[in-house]
Amino acid sequence: MEQAFESIISSFLKDRVGLNNNFLNTELSNNLRENLLLLLFEKQFKVAGIGSSTNLQTNKSIRSDIIYWLDRKHNNIHENGFFDLIDGFIKYLNMTCYTGITGYEFHYAYYDKGTSYKRHLDQFVDDQKRAYSMIMYLNEDWISEDGGELCIYHQDNSQIISPQNGKCVFFKSSELEHEVLLSHKPRMSITGWLKTN
Repeated sequence: MEQAFESIISSFLKDRVGLNNNFLNTELSNNLRENLLLLLFEKQFKVAGIGSSTNLQTNKSIRSDIIYWLDRKHNNIHENGFFDLIDGFIKYLNMTCYTGITGYEFHYAYYDKGTSYKRHLDQFVDDQKRAYSMIMYLNEDWISEDGGELCIYHQDNSQIISPQNGKCVFFKSSELEHEVLLSHKPRMSITGWLKTN
């Protein structure tokens, strides 16, 4: 996995956005997708909010996905396999880049057909623990007509990233505004943040 970790870091250092197309292997991404769909069927997802825990609001005109928080306490073999991968990445990141990451939080995100998330920044004004944002996609056979791209806004241009299965996107939570463009079919991902104290 060190090759995947290194490609994320090197592309991040070059372009402020780390990318790897196969961060989640096919078996893990398939298992995570099946787990997401089961939780969705069991109505375990909740409407996603905007703002920090002290100022949480819901506004579907800004953000219209639904989410389910991952946790090792669920004792789900696939969630824990994902966390093992993240633990390995954080260890490598801290060792090679001295980032001082001490924790993380991740959730499944499900965007139904016709949903989106308007332009925003991931770090809260009143809580600056989120250091890096990570998104990993769980979408099979995604094509450009399906929409749902991640649009990242740089100073002079915007970067469009398609949500293909297994792909990982990594960037500083405090620096880059971004949005999820309108999705024309259900769109699935794991989204989260690497945190410092």
